[in-house]
Amino acid sequence: MKGIMIQGTNSDSGKSFITTALCRVFSDMGLKISPFKSQNMTRNTFITEDGLEMGIAQAIQAEAARLKPSIFMSPILLKPRDVSPSEIILMGKSYEPPNGKSYADFALSTGLNAIRQCLKKIEDNFEMVVIEGAGSPAEINLSKHEIVNMRVAKEADVPVILVADINRGGAMAAIVGTLDLLGEDRNRVKGLIYNKFHGDVTLFQDAVRWTEEKTGIKVLGVIPWLEDVFLESEDSLSDKQEEKTVKELALSEKEKNYNLLAKHVTGNINVEYLLKEIIKI
Repeated sequence: MKGIMIQGTNSDSGKSFITTALCRVFSDMGLKISPFKSQNMTRNTFITEDGLEMGIAQAIQAEAARLKPSIFMSPILLKPRDVSPSEIILMGKSYEPPNGKSYADFALSTGLNAIRQCLKKIEDNFEMVVIEGAGSPAEINLSKHEIVNMRVAKEADVPVILVADINRGGAMAAIVGTLDLLGEDRNRVKGLIYNKFHGDVTLFQDAVRWTEEKTGIKVLGVIPWLEDVFLESEDSLSDKQEEKTVKELALSEKEKNYNLLAKHVTGNINVEYLLKEIIKI
């Protein structure tokens, strides 16, 4: 499958932001592209035209790619409840695992099968996919049964771009540490992005060179902080407190946001290298 997966060194690193931007960038290039995220944990969801529930971020990404949001872009939702465990939404509908079955059992059987079916649908109907990961791919305690980061990258057989949130500090350590913990999966990481940068990007070039020398992986760009765009957050660890929702935005305002995102990202990362050398399209 042709495509790319956007993973982050931590939650709220900007994976949804960059995935949405790339959906609009590639759509502008005339590519038939679909977004995808195998599993979301969020209370913030979107109801499709056929009454199915999916992640809000993938609905936004679908619009950015000039598509109608569809459940194959977001097969699994985990909706936190006041009492554990979270409600499972599978292919848009509430799902109760059989008695005695853990979430790990579900993830590696029913869940993984749904993911494979959705990836196959995308492969059969689109030129490429932009996949969004969740949290960090280096959560060792979750690696055996995770179905949202490296396991999905391997199922789709796509390269990975790792994003670090420089606004929080420690971004270089986060990149090096994440890569170190990935083991053999490190070889799938083909590019790095520093996101949410404040200040003069030219003053960060020594850090970019150090990162490339230390990791042997190209830094595709340093993306400055962007204030003038609204994207509804699905991340339960997001710092943002939203006062309006995407559903309340007029189509013209949403289009303005998607175009602004695309312009911001293309102005700050090497899209040509991403397409030709990493995605190879």
